Amino acid sequence: QVQLVESGGGLVQAGGSLRLSCAASGSISSINVMGWYRQAPGKQRELVGVTTSGGSTNYVDFVKGRFTISRDRAKNTVYLQMNSLKPEDTAVYYCSVIVLTGASYWGQGTQVTVSS
Repeated sequence: QVQLVESGGGLVQAGGSLRLSCAASGSISSINVMGWYRQAPGKQRELVGVTTSGGSTNYVDFVKGRFTISRDRAKNTVYLQMNSLKPEDTAVYYCSVIVLTGASYWGQGTQVTVSS
């Protein structure tokens, strides 16, 4: 079992920045992939980016160059640095992990609102 707690969401003006955090606890050693997703009102949840235990990180096209995922293994925390935010980035952002068994766990989500 892995527990995830996101923080760092809020209201920001277009062009601004936010950093989201996702603190993991529980069976930390079993985590294989950590990722960020988002869900805007009326839309399906979509992938933002992932980082693997091997250190590789991949992003979807619409955040490339603006968002950065980093991981602090000592703190069992993954971050999502979001720069040059746009109103269309408004969504609930979720942290998710996939463990070695293939099971996935989700955080409760944190709201990000970008005003124009």
